[in-house]
Amino acid sequence: MNPESEIRQATVGDAAEILALQKLAYQSEAQIYGDWTLPPLLQTLEEVLEQYRNHVFLKAVIEGSIIGSVRARMSASTCHIGRLIVHPNWRNQGMGTRLLLEAERMHSDAGRFELFTGSRSSGNLRHYRRLGYQEFKREPLSNQVVLVYLEKRAPLAAPLANGVEQKNLPAH
Repeated sequence: MNPESEIRQATVGDAAEILALQKLAYQSEAQIYGDWTLPPLLQTLEEVLEQYRNHVFLKAVIEGSIIGSVRARMSASTCHIGRLIVHPNWRNQGMGTRLLLEAERMHSDAGRFELFTGSRSSGNLRHYRRLGYQEFKREPLSNQVVLVYLEKRAPLAAPLANGVEQKNLPAH
């Protein structure tokens, strides 16, 4: 039986642990591309701390340890989601989905959600497409890496259990 997990907002006090997890989680991406200079692997603690000024950080915690994280920020009506990470020992157990959906829920007033991943990260691409994201552009990051940008439009109306539609209103 898996231990109980909790997703909650991270604090600046979690930054070092999140950065260490990020560097561990992105090792598999570096192997896919043969590129150990991916930005998440080179990011410093100071840069992560700076992101706390305009990003919401979420963390997944099991038995006191952070095993996953994601960050999001609003720009106009778009919620930019990034650095979705899960500890290698906890992958493929739904934690990434839970983190992503919670980031979307927290930004339910967004008109669209946007994220990106590498073109050869087939598992990530499958995961995002399964959650309703669609590719809208590609952009080279380096000679080895092409970023695939995906978006998900927020629904205009959400059906209720009785079949009546209700307009999505911003959470207060």
